[in-house]
This record gives sequence, C-alpha cells and structure tokens, in this order.
Amino acid sequence: MTKMTKQSGAISNAPVSETDPHSTLGETSTSAAFDFELPTDRAGTDSLKWDGPANELPMWVADMDFPTAPVVAEAVQRVAATGLYGYTHVPDRFREAVSHWWGERHGYTFAPDEVLFATGVMPAISSTIRKLTTPAENVLIQPPVYGIFYPAIRDNGRTVLENELVYENGLYRIDFDDLERKLADPQTTLMLLCNPHNPIGYLWDRETLARIGDLCAKHHVLVLSDEIHCDITRPGLDYTPFAAVSETTRANAITFVSPTKTFNIAGVQSSAVIVSDPVLRHKIHRALEADGVAEPNAFAMPATIAAFTEGAPWLDALRSTIAENADTAVDFIRREIPQITTKVPQATYLLWLDCSAITDDSTELAARLRSETGLRLSEGAGFGGNGDRFLRMNLATQRSRLLDGLERLKAGLRAQ
Repeated sequence: MTKMTKQSGAISNAPVSETDPHSTLGETSTSAAFDFELPTDRAGTDSLKWDGPANELPMWVADMDFPTAPVVAEAVQRVAATGLYGYTHVPDRFREAVSHWWGERHGYTFAPDEVLFATGVMPAISSTIRKLTTPAENVLIQPPVYGIFYPAIRDNGRTVLENELVYENGLYRIDFDDLERKLADPQTTLMLLCNPHNPIGYLWDRETLARIGDLCAKHHVLVLSDEIHCDITRPGLDYTPFAAVSETTRANAITFVSPTKTFNIAGVQSSAVIVSDPVLRHKIHRALEADGVAEPNAFAMPATIAAFTEGAPWLDALRSTIAENADTAVDFIRREIPQITTKVPQATYLLWLDCSAITDDSTELAARLRSETGLRLSEGAGFGGNGDRFLRMNLATQRSRLLDGLERLKAGLRAQ
C-alpha cells in the first residue's frame, strides 16, 4: 500500500504501514452497506460508454459503472412516479444544499445566494468565457488537462494559451516562471484551473493554489476553477477549494462544481457556479440565462438536493472502493506490465498511465489495444502536454471488470 504526500503540487509514493491514517483501511467498513460489486448492464440503453461492440470493455470516459446512491435514485423515482415532468424552478433548497455540503465537507463557507444553477460544468464554463472575454483573448490552461477545455476556448473564438506542466521523475509540477510570463500578457484574460487535476489525479495544495491566485490577481486574470472531481479523493485526503485559500482567491474566482461525477448522474444535468463577487455573479447569471443553461429539468433538483444532503455515507464507501481499485491496478501494473509506470491518484477515479517506454503515439496505441483486445482507454494525446505518451484508465468499475481490463492491457502490450 502507498501513502501520498503533497510536495509543492506534486505527489510522492512511499511505503505506509497498515495503521497509517491515510490508508484506506479505516474507511473500508463503510462500503459494506453498499454493494459496489453488483453487476450492471447498460448495453442497448444509448449509453455513450457501453453502446459499442459486445466484446469491448470500455474504460475510457469518466462515467462510473456503479448505480448512484440509493437516496438519489429514490428521489428521482419519486418524481418519475408522478408522471408529471413540467417546468422546474431552482428552489432555495438547492442553493442551501450546495452551501452546506461545501461548508461541512470541505471547509469552504459561502452564502447560499452566491450559488447559481447551470445544466453542466462545461456549458457554464463556455458561457462564462463568452461573457467575460472578447474574441482572440487568451484563456490559459495547464496541460495535460481535460480535453474539452480546448474546444470550449477555441470554439468560442478565444485563444488557448498553455502553461504546460513539467514532468520529471514521474511527477508533475507547475512552471511558475512560465506561468507568470503568460499571465502578464495583456491578452490573457482568464485562467481555467483544474482542481483536482484531471487526468493526472493531483490535489493542488494550499500553497500552490495561493501562489497561482496571487499571480492571477497581480496580472488581473480571473480564475475559472473546475472542481467537478473534488469529492472523489483518496480516503484520508481532501481537496482545497481554490476560492477558500484567501480573500484574494475568493474575490478573483468563479468556481464550478457538480454532483454528477461524484454520484454518477451526468445524465441528470446539474451543476452549480459559486461566485462571491456580486457584480461577477450578476454577469454570469445573465450569461447562463442568455445561453439557455440556467433552467433545470424535472429530475435535477431532487437528485442534487438528495445527493448533497443525504449522500455522504455512500460517497465515503465509494471512495474506499475506488482506492482499493487504484491499489489493485497500480500493484498489478508494477508486477505484470513493467513497461508502463503509474502512481496512485490522490483524486478522481482515473489512472494516468505513462507509456513513454513503448510509444510516443498514444492515439495509435489506444486504437491498437481496442482493435486487438477490445479494451477501450482514453488516448492521452487529447489532453495536450505530454499526453501523447499516456493512456487514461477509468477505475470506477466492478473488481471483476477491472481485473479483466488489466489482463487485456497486459495481453495487448505483450503482443506488440
């Protein structure tokens, strides 16, 4: 088992005893109340992930194979049972639930009236980019990073500016000299931060976030912080909300959060935008309204409220299950697939696989693995940076499927 310690935004893997407080052992008993090994079948349901050839094992898109928390399913079923799916407004209970969850779970306190609803994190980010920038202005990102950041910027007529993460000895770090040079460019208006960082699975520590915040404030660059993966951290670890670091970051941040990754309800289409500054909040509210992404469907409110008021026990069990899967995968790869290197992620349920010893073309490697073994992984090239040498594997699945995927990965690399 490994213990992860944060070092200036990076992680290190060191041996840990069975009694270490950061191990998963203290929380595994929670999972006994929920069955994460229950077989699921989404074939023929128009599932983006599963509607493929019968022999394929999809471990790519960030969509879990676990049913959502029972309290969330029950809330949705109560609405479904009415047969009435008309227009829905955003009740105060939604804003209160979001505020309470972040205050209790993450120590980030804000008033409920600082919360706006949006149908999704990326629609809200796109609306914000359009509202707060003009064409050809720079939006800074830190690749390798969530691939949809690129079209969200470019398709809106803005320019992607990259502060590429530096990869040394298997660890990533931020090049702060390069970051400041690019923030100082008068054309740079926004920084799109990924916290926790997808795909590398890092929790940016408070000092790192404070340094980013100070530089952005110094150069009048507003920070859009995508924190959609924030609840899925390794047991014993928690994330630091960017806006909670200081008054500087709070005043200069727009935070995007959602229950959808945490509770596997992406199809429900619900997210929240947290904006402390009232002038900014008014602008974002108008942007969301203008783009038609500020009205919930009939299931979004009950699902979100149930998740953020009653879903904590299920989430803690989920985190233990994902940690166990991560340990299983990392141990298997170290023993059976030594040509790949990887580290236990601090956050997300995604494993970032360094394939640089065997390829500099992850797109070709992913296509070959899919063709020859049926294993479908995300090619790292789509994340930018040095992603052309990486693959991303989704660990949020039943143990039997995880082991199947690992064996397929081993067989596919042995065949080359």
